[in-house]
Amino acid sequence: MDRTSERVAAESERGEVVLFRRERDGALELRVNGVFVMDTVHTGTERLLATATLAETGGGRVLIGGLGLGFTLAEVLADARVATVHVVELEPAVVEWNRQGLVPATETALHDPRVRVVVGDLVDVLGEVEQVDVILLDVDNGPGYLVHDTNAAVYRDGFLGACRDQLAPGGSLAVWSASASPELAAALRRVFGDHREIVLPVVLDTTETTFHLYLARR
Repeated sequence: MDRTSERVAAESERGEVVLFRRERDGALELRVNGVFVMDTVHTGTERLLATATLAETGGGRVLIGGLGLGFTLAEVLADARVATVHVVELEPAVVEWNRQGLVPATETALHDPRVRVVVGDLVDVLGEVEQVDVILLDVDNGPGYLVHDTNAAVYRDGFLGACRDQLAPGGSLAVWSASASPELAAALRRVFGDHREIVLPVVLDTTETTFHLYLARR
């Protein structure tokens, strides 16, 4: 696919992954098995996932679970205090499309020398990454709108506890969710002792809704 093409698709063991340009507004949209994942219009919370967390930790070593269209990564890299960024992405095609520059707004992100990319399931590879100061999780649409049922484990005590242990003292975890999740909030309180929620109003087509960030600190 070149930059003038309207659609690129790939098959993995989890199904079809598609990146296409919408006719109605020209935005790029990512879908997995027909389910909306993200687009290039509503990127505010993806960027805030980075900035709100880095404001608490001061940079250092960052782990991003879920590359998507690269907006969280680009925001992390804009902070000169960030030394290294480990990106874990489940879908090989998503990594390749980003490397090819198919998302113009973030086309240089993966070429930054601070970035290391691992293709795999974050639950499986988390322990292989060095201790970090920040973990940013955007691996799905949140616990209430899963693209892959197996991602439910990401929002439960066991994996959140593994994230806590992977953080350096004073490090922060941030989790993106398409909707409010009292269950996730409760899990964060159990694992970290407390949490903070940021709510961002958005308009999807003509529907008013909210996206949510959940933050916790070791």
